[in-house]
Amino acid sequence: MPVKIRLARHGRKQHAYYHIVVANSRAPRDGRFIERIGSYNPNTNPATIDLDFEKAISWLYKGAQPTDTARSILSQQGVMMKKHLLDGAKKGAFSEADAEVKFDAWMKEKTAKILASKEKLTSAQIEVKNARLKAEAKVNEARLAEIAKRNAAAAAAKIPAPAPAEEEVAPEAEVEATAEGNTEA
Repeated sequence: MPVKIRLARHGRKQHAYYHIVVANSRAPRDGRFIERIGSYNPNTNPATIDLDFEKAISWLYKGAQPTDTARSILSQQGVMMKKHLLDGAKKGAFSEADAEVKFDAWMKEKTAKILASKEKLTSAQIEVKNARLKAEAKVNEARLAEIAKRNAAAAAAKIPAPAPAEEEVAPEAEVEATAEGNTEA
């Protein structure tokens, strides 16, 4: 029975995530499987991979063949590197302790690269956010200036120009004159 390590698709349309499974090669992609050894979510940035390291190595030693995508995921997580180093130790190229030291150094380097890429992504997101805020502030200032111009124009149109002082005195003088004329009569 040929056994494969492959991905089984789950999730909704346009938002898939995958289970990493060990299955018979003749079984359907999302169908029957022997064991689930992890999950892979490509929707996050960077992609989230949860893998049972020991189960993956044991299935590789039992003869399970990973598909191309599963192989790249296993390589990224260090399973293929660990298997390679353990094979070298079995052949006598170096001891198992040396293999563990080499693997730990490789994992530290790999973890540092992943953390650096996450920091780079977050700093880029912060820069984009700040740039958007500055652009929005400029747009808001332009809108406020436009509103202030419109309000000033509307206020100037509503308030009539003040009348000259002579016109104001003339109606009062007329009222006084008519009042004086009424007393004489």
